[in-house]
Amino acid sequence: MRLSQRGELTQQQVLRFARNGRKEGERRRCTPEGVLHPFLIVLVILFSTFALAQSITGTVTNGTTGKPAAGDDVTLIALSQGMQEIGSTKSDTQGKFSFPAPKDQAPHMVRVTHGGVNYFPQGGPIMPGATTAEVTVYDTAKKVEPLNQTVEVDRYQTDGKQLQGVALFAIQNASNPPRTMESDKTFEFVLPAGATLDSSDAKGPGGQPIQSPANETGQKNTYAFAYPLKPGETQFQISYHMPYSGEASFSPKPLAAVQHFVVMLPKGMSFTPKNAQAFQTMPDKSGSTIMVATDVKPGQDLSFSIAGSGVFTREAQEDAGDGGGGGAMGGGQTAANDNRPGGGLGAPIDAPDPLYKYRAVILGAFAVVLVMGGFYIATKSNHRQHATVEGPRIDAPVTGDRSTILLEAMKEELFQLEVERQQGKLSEEEYVKAKAALDETMRRALARKSS
Repeated sequence: MRLSQRGELTQQQVLRFARNGRKEGERRRCTPEGVLHPFLIVLVILFSTFALAQSITGTVTNGTTGKPAAGDDVTLIALSQGMQEIGSTKSDTQGKFSFPAPKDQAPHMVRVTHGGVNYFPQGGPIMPGATTAEVTVYDTAKKVEPLNQTVEVDRYQTDGKQLQGVALFAIQNASNPPRTMESDKTFEFVLPAGATLDSSDAKGPGGQPIQSPANETGQKNTYAFAYPLKPGETQFQISYHMPYSGEASFSPKPLAAVQHFVVMLPKGMSFTPKNAQAFQTMPDKSGSTIMVATDVKPGQDLSFSIAGSGVFTREAQEDAGDGGGGGAMGGGQTAANDNRPGGGLGAPIDAPDPLYKYRAVILGAFAVVLVMGGFYIATKSNHRQHATVEGPRIDAPVTGDRSTILLEAMKEELFQLEVERQQGKLSEEEYVKAKAALDETMRRALARKSS
C-alpha cells in the first residue's frame, strides 16, 4: 500500500484495507484454530480456579517467637470419618502448608504438632467451602510463669444414697513470651477421702472438651493431669462419687493459690463452714446455695460440712451454664443413659464458662466485701489517729474522714476494673454490673461525705 504525497492513506486505500481485514477475520473464524483457541483459554482459567479454590492451605506461626514455624507436622483430619487422617505434610520455611482438595464435602480439621503438643485453628473445623486455616503454636517448657488458678467450683448433689461431686478447675497461663507448659504433672488435685474418681476431662483455650486421664501421683487421694497448659485458660473437670449417710465433712486445702473457690449445693442441702468469715454467700434465684471464698492461699483450711439431700434441677443447671445437661441425677438424662458409677451431673465443661452467669454476681459480692474492708480500714485508721494524736483521751472526737478514705479505695478498685476490661479479662456484661455496684457504693459514700 502506497501513501499519498502527504504521507496519508487515501479514502479508497482505507476502504480496501477494511474489506481485506473483514475477509481475513472471517477466514480465521472458520478454521479449527480460530474456534478452539478462545475456549481453551477459558477452560484453563476455570480449571486453575477450581483447583485453587478446593485446595486447603494455611500458615503456621510460632506465637513464642512471632516467626513462621517451619518443619512442623501438619495433618488433615476428616471429621465425618471418625477423625480419620487423610493427609499429612510439613510446614515450609515460611510456615505454609497445602493439602489437595478433599474428595468429600464435609468438615475437616487441621492439626499441627509442635514440640510434641497438638494445636488447632482458633476458628475451629474447616467447613465446606472454606479453604484456609491459620494455626498458632508455642514453644514448650517444663515450667512457666505466671501460672494462676482462677477458679475451683465444687458441686455436690445426692439422692440420699450416695454423694456425687463434680469439680471444675480453671488455670490461666499468662507466660510472657507465651509458652506451653508440658510435663507429666501439669495440674494436681486432691479427691475427698473415700471418693472414687469416675471421669476426667480437659478443655484447652478456645478448644473443645476431651477425655483426659488423671493419674494417681503416689500421694494419698492425689491425682495429676498431663494435659499441656497452653497460653490462655485451660479447664479441667472431674466427676466422682462417695458414700453418704445424710451428712459429710470436707477439708479442702488447695495446692496452689486460687482466686475464687466456689461450693454449690442444690436446694435441700445445707452448708456449714468451719470458718464463717472465709466464705460469702451469693444469691441464686433457683434456691441453690452458692458459697465463695476469695484469694485463697496455698494450703489454706477451707473445711466445711454439708447435710441433707437434693439434686440440681434443669433450671439450676442452666443458670450454672450447663446448657441443661442434667445427667442421671440432674434431670437432663435418665439413669440408663449414664453408665458411670456415680451417675452424672452432665458436662458443665461443655459450656463456654460454667460460672459465666455468676461472675458478675461474684464481682458484685466482692465489691460489697471491698466496702466492708474499706470501712474497717477507715475505722482502724481513725483509731490510730485517735490513739496517736489524742493520747489517753478516749473522749476526744475522731478527726479522720472515713468517707474520704473509702472513696480513695473505691477509686483504686475502679481503676483496676478498667485495667481488667482493657486486658480482656472481663466481658462487657461483667464490667457493666461490677461498675454499677462500685458506682452505687461511691454515690452513698459521697452522700455521707456531703451530709
